[in-house]
Amino acid sequence: MIHAHPSVAICESFGAIDIYLFDQLQKGRFDGRSRVLDAGCGDGRNLVHLLRCGFTCFAIDREVVAVDHVRSLASALAPTLPRENFRVGELDALPWADRTMDALICSAVLHFSRDKAHFARVVTELWRVLAPDGLFFARLASTIGIEDRVTHSGNGYALLPDGSERFVVDEATLMQWTARLGGELLDPLKTTVVQEQRAMTTWVMRKGGAAR
Repeated sequence: MIHAHPSVAICESFGAIDIYLFDQLQKGRFDGRSRVLDAGCGDGRNLVHLLRCGFTCFAIDREVVAVDHVRSLASALAPTLPRENFRVGELDALPWADRTMDALICSAVLHFSRDKAHFARVVTELWRVLAPDGLFFARLASTIGIEDRVTHSGNGYALLPDGSERFVVDEATLMQWTARLGGELLDPLKTTVVQEQRAMTTWVMRKGGAAR
C-alpha cells in the first residue's frame, strides 16, 4: 500500500536531515562507523536517523538551548545514551580524546569561523578526535561558481550576492587542507549554487589508517 503522505513517513524516519548527508548514508559511508559526532549540532536535525538506528551519537554546540533540545531528542529516541554525550562548548576545544569518533558531521557551521586562524583551529580539532578510517563530512559556504560575484572583505570573509557576509573558502583552500591533514577525498568537491546568490560546498574525506 502506498503511504498517503510519503513525505511524513520520510520525516518520521530521517527528520530534516541534510540531503547531502543522506547521500552519504545511502552510499554506505556510515556502515561500520558507530560513534558519530555532530559538531555544531543545532537542534539535532542530522541525528534523528542515527539515534533511531542505534548509533552512539555525540554532539556539541555553543548554544545551551540547542544542546538541551538534542538531549531531549536523544532521551526519546536513544534513552540509553548518556546525557554527557551532548555538550555545550566550542569546536576549537572539543572535550573528547584523540581518535575517538568514527564519523564526524559539521554541516553549515564552518562558515561561521571568526577568521582564518579560527577556521584552522576548528578543522584541526575536528580531525584530532576522528579515528583512523574515520569519515569527515562538512558543508560550508564557498566562492566556487560565484567567484565574480563575491566581494572579499579580509581574513577569509566575503560579502555574498545574497547580502550576507560569511567566512568562505575556495577549491584551492579545501584541497590544501585535505593534503595538509592527510585526508582522502571520498567524493569530488561538490558545490550547489543557488541562483548565483550563494554557494555551498560538500567536503567529504576519509582519515588515513586501518583498512576497513
